[in-house]
Formats: sequence, structure tokens, C-alpha cells
Amino acid sequence: MARRTKEEAQETRSRILDTAEQVFFDKGVSRTSLTDIAEAAGVTRGAIYWHFRNKSDLFEAMFARVKTPFEELIEATIDTNEPDPLARIRELLMLIFEGTATNPQRARVLDILYFKCEFTEEMGAVLSRHTDAMRDAREKMAAGLRNASAKGQLPADLDTRQAAVMLHGFLNGMLADWLLSPDHIDLGKDAGVYIDALFDMFRNSAALRVRGGVGR
Repeated sequence: MARRTKEEAQETRSRILDTAEQVFFDKGVSRTSLTDIAEAAGVTRGAIYWHFRNKSDLFEAMFARVKTPFEELIEATIDTNEPDPLARIRELLMLIFEGTATNPQRARVLDILYFKCEFTEEMGAVLSRHTDAMRDAREKMAAGLRNASAKGQLPADLDTRQAAVMLHGFLNGMLADWLLSPDHIDLGKDAGVYIDALFDMFRNSAALRVRGGVGR
């Protein structure tokens, strides 16, 4: 009986998340109330509060479901024992692009994050965590690029901090552009071309060199 109760609770939680995803997508986050989600899911507001503290907590749980576990690849890019860190960075970007292009749920959730989530006061916690996550991503990108420079895959005097900002902007910009016009950008097919072009810029752009010849 206890096992069945636990399974039912998990089913209810999943139904709430599925419903929130669709309602957020249809109406936008700020225009969606927990009552809207409860009514659409066929549950009470109390059922939502049993599983989630508030709307921002629900949003974070919804977003977490589509995150692919990239931790191993990310760690490989900054591991000094990794012989080909640039290939690991490329592989990670390819997984993100191809995975988004072929996974409707991930595309829908990213569409909500990029275009339908107003960071109002009630979503302040989400904004704070999102800002921290972006800062952490740029720092790890910079570390991965430094590792590639140390292996001779990128110039030794590459300004990896500026390159990481460009890499992060490239990633988010490509995803946003594709979400807005998927018929004009073949993200799954052409992702490798865009990534390789960016890496070529890192190798050849004089503007991305550190004065004095020592990278940072």
C-alpha cells in the first residue's frame, strides 16, 4: 500500500510538471497562476504545494527535467589528463544543439526560458540561480579553453576569458535563433559547421590575443 501511495504521488508530481510546461508555453510564466496549473492538471492547489514551495520552485523542477547529464563531458574539458579537450568541448556543444533539435520537450522548455519567462519578483530565485549558472558555465568554458591552449589546440596567447564569453553567447544565441526560426536554421545538420567556424576564429583572431603573449 505504501509503495502504491508513493507511486501515485510521483504520478501526480509528473502530471503537474507536464501541465505546467504546457501552460507556461501557452500563456507565459508571469500570466500563469498555480490555480491555472491545478485546474489544467485536475488537482488541487494543495496538491501542488505538497510537491512544490511556489511557482519558481515548480519552474526550476520543470527545467531540471530536460537537463542532459553533461557533467562528465564538462569535467573532461577541464581535466589536465584529457588528451583532446577541444574535441570534448565540441562534443558537448554538438550534444546540446542536436539534442535540442530532436527533443521537442527540451525545445519547448528552452522556448519558455528564453521568451516566455519574465523575471518578476516572484521569479527572483529563478533569476538568481540562472545568473549563477551562467557565471559558472562561462568559468568552466574558460577553463576548458585554457586546457585546449595548454595542449596546443588553441593559441597559447588566447584570451580565454573573452573567448568563453563569446562561446557562451554563441551557444545561447544559436539556440534562441533556432527556436524563433527553426525552418531557416538546420541546427541538427549544420551545428558542426558553426562550431568549427567559431573555433577557427579563436585560432586566428588577433582581437582575442592577450598582450605580452601569455594567455589568461
